[in-house]
Amino acid sequence: MRIAILLFSCLLIQLTTVAQNESGKKERIKIHSKALEGNLIEDPADRDVTVYLPPSYQTEPNKRFPVLYMLHGFTDNDSKWFGWEEHWINLHEVLDAALQDGLSKEMIVVMPNAYNRFKGSMYSSSATIGDWETFVSKELVDFVDENYRSIPRATSRGLAGHSMGGYGTIRLGMKYPEVWSAIYLLSPCCMDGGSRQPNTDFVQQVKAVQTPEQIEAAGFGVVATLATSAAFAPNPDNPPFFLDLPFDDTEIKPEIAAKIAANRTLNVVDQYIFNLRQLSGIAMDAGTEDRGIHAATKKLHEVLDSYDLPHMYESYEGDHLNRIAERIRTKALPFFSEKLVFK
Repeated sequence: MRIAILLFSCLLIQLTTVAQNESGKKERIKIHSKALEGNLIEDPADRDVTVYLPPSYQTEPNKRFPVLYMLHGFTDNDSKWFGWEEHWINLHEVLDAALQDGLSKEMIVVMPNAYNRFKGSMYSSSATIGDWETFVSKELVDFVDENYRSIPRATSRGLAGHSMGGYGTIRLGMKYPEVWSAIYLLSPCCMDGGSRQPNTDFVQQVKAVQTPEQIEAAGFGVVATLATSAAFAPNPDNPPFFLDLPFDDTEIKPEIAAKIAANRTLNVVDQYIFNLRQLSGIAMDAGTEDRGIHAATKKLHEVLDSYDLPHMYESYEGDHLNRIAERIRTKALPFFSEKLVFK
């Protein structure tokens, strides 16, 4: 009887250890960015970053892993996405579930905090907000390769993002094919459109915002307008926010509108087809209820089709948020498990 009890106890310990090992570990660190130093809005150059380490990272000290860089959306941050606080998604749980369901291979997942004075950096570069392209594509990647057991090659790096992060994914994927080998856009925003004729009320709402406190209290459209202008139309001679708006009263300012239009994916993607051909995988999806984002994502798919550029595109029933966790678990993670090199 004692032997049976002893064997049962050993088995229970083993099962408990296996169950614990099925969960990855997350840690939130700070990384100093030279590229973000001196930005005109004085956002901190020390940035929060969440790093997810898969289960066997702890148990197999000689094993190295591919890295998936994930970019969050406008008004979000890494803390919300990774369950450090309550939110509509918990990426840590999504990653663990995908592993436990056999849908994903083990990989390190990294998400920088791109929430800034204007609630989102657009993952772009300007004197006003700083050089986010260099921070994400070089400094962050170099830091991870130097401090974690990554596989330090482009073939083992993926890039994905939701909404503003989806825009950042195609932006950085087009520009830096030597850094990433596969990209996945989840409901990417900001890929099309120009400056529309604004109404007087909206113009006054935007112009009334003059302090950081007013930005925090402003509506989504107002803040998005400021964030877009800060990213794409900086002006070092125009305090307090050092940006140019694409309108003056109810008139469009063509020269400023042109700067913003020059950063819309569908306006420039033709110039990056050769870069995109260097990637081992491109994927994108959007929900049918996601207004203009669904149409723009379909248009990008059609453009890539016209160049016979292999990629995956899916349109699904859903809105901007309600199926993102599911899409990451059942689509994005299996995609990177196939496209990235794991040794």
